[in-house]
Amino acid sequence: MVLDNEALYDICFRTLKLTNPSFGDLNHLISATMSGVTCCLRFPGQLNSDLRKLAVNLIPFPRLHFFMVGFAPLTSRGSQGYRALTVPELTQQMWDAKNMMCAADPRHGRYLTASAMFRGKMSTKEVDEQMINVQNKNSSYFVEWIPNNVKSSVCDIPPVGLTMSSTFVGNSTSIQEMFRRVSEQFTAMFRRKAFLHWYTSEGMDEMEFTEAESNMNDLVAEYQQYQDATADEYDDDEEPAAADDQA
Repeated sequence: MVLDNEALYDICFRTLKLTNPSFGDLNHLISATMSGVTCCLRFPGQLNSDLRKLAVNLIPFPRLHFFMVGFAPLTSRGSQGYRALTVPELTQQMWDAKNMMCAADPRHGRYLTASAMFRGKMSTKEVDEQMINVQNKNSSYFVEWIPNNVKSSVCDIPPVGLTMSSTFVGNSTSIQEMFRRVSEQFTAMFRRKAFLHWYTSEGMDEMEFTEAESNMNDLVAEYQQYQDATADEYDDDEEPAAADDQA
């Protein structure tokens, strides 16, 4: 799961309206999100999930295992929910690009798979309807060659201070934006051999850096390949496995 300070600071400034966010504020966002991801391991629910199910459902290809995460409702430390939230509101917020905790815009790519974890007293029927609604309205942002690629789970116990919440984990091809950015910054420094002597003096070889750069560029190319792929390119023998049964 990819989290970066740039996106977290952006959430603090733009959404939470904090003028001087601290690392405590950033850690509050991270802890709320990771608590939501693991809640089904710790509490009872109507439709439970676990880390194995997450991995099986979210990773269609071995190298594409970098996830974008989001949380709703976004609240600053110490604040309490000021009004009752609804499942449609949570759904709208959790899929919002502004709620993503890594600096990549999901609208610039397509979702291979996604998982939505809800907490609180709610109807699983309503959750399923909202997930179907999202996919129908935004079908261009989902690859069509992986059917039923959004998994949902519902945990009965809400987080402290909230009546309900939702956590989002998505495997989107737009994550390549982050790798492109890192690659460009690395290439600019490596070309000048900046800081390289600190590593070579400890026994590393220049070729290790070249190989790492090549691996990252290959990863970006693989994400782009699956972003551009269409259902027609896959015959019956090559189709990736659909998500397993949620029950």
